[in-house]
Amino acid sequence: MMRLVFACLAGGLFGAGLMLSGMTDTRKVQGWLDIFGAWDPTLAFVLGGAILPMLVAWRVAARRTNAILGTPLPPKPTPLLDSRLLAGSALFGFGWALAGLCPGPALASLSYGGVQGLVFLGAMIVGMLGWRGLSAALVRRGAPA
Repeated sequence: MMRLVFACLAGGLFGAGLMLSGMTDTRKVQGWLDIFGAWDPTLAFVLGGAILPMLVAWRVAARRTNAILGTPLPPKPTPLLDSRLLAGSALFGFGWALAGLCPGPALASLSYGGVQGLVFLGAMIVGMLGWRGLSAALVRRGAPA
């Protein structure tokens, strides 16, 4: 029960942070990505504000085996730069630039996005599942990782 309470609190705090920072405003995000046009650098503060606490959290997590609520922490992933990571990153970047939303803000925007928000979320889920299937098929066919 405590995990569910903390998950709801963390999700609510994350959503509020996305809304307050402007990450759910598609025009602001597209302005951040438009480096050759009307570039809006204000989201750099949001990104910096996200990286700094995570640097501390990663250092603390590296010394622990269990989370504060007792669940085991997953092992640190191998830093592997492969074709799947590059292709997935490119798809994510194209989608973020075109729509101005990434998965977290897309979920947060459901509270005000109306039908358009639901359509975007559905398309994003289809794209994520499609990539998962395509990626698995490429691995089965022996495509280089």
